[in-house]
Amino acid sequence: MKRQQGFTLIELVVVIIILGILAVTAAPKFINLQGDARVSALNGLKASIQGANSLVYSKAALAGEEKKAATATPPPSVDIGTGTNAVTQFGYLQATEIELENAIEVSFDEGTSATDPTVATDTGADWIIFEGTGIVTMWQKGAPAECRFTYKQAESATVAPVFSAIPDASDC
Repeated sequence: MKRQQGFTLIELVVVIIILGILAVTAAPKFINLQGDARVSALNGLKASIQGANSLVYSKAALAGEEKKAATATPPPSVDIGTGTNAVTQFGYLQATEIELENAIEVSFDEGTSATDPTVATDTGADWIIFEGTGIVTMWQKGAPAECRFTYKQAESATVAPVFSAIPDASDC
């Protein structure tokens, strides 16, 4: 008599159960990849603004413009190599859509409010901005309302601009 080789039904069921347990424990690590990607994009935008601010402040300090408010006559400005001078607020970038687009070469759509991710003006940009007085809120198009950060321009010659914290991946 010839002996057949193969797996029994019990062995197959045990293997399926083990694979199911592994999948349940490993799945949470891969589920929030979109949130992680959005947080990384926010960190990249924030770093771009911080880097541009360093360069703008250096140029403003060399030109003697670092102690002037944007409301001065004439307004303080520095050549940042984009063809349009950056009007500064105490040597740093102003919290306006125009100045940020000029300095970091990014396009923004306009948002309806700082807490609502709805787009008011859609030009096809990847980023959305909402301008307040001296503060802007920025988020990625399609992101939840909590997945955003703010940039508050310098308030005086002794107070540097302030960035809000970047949200957790679970909020994005």
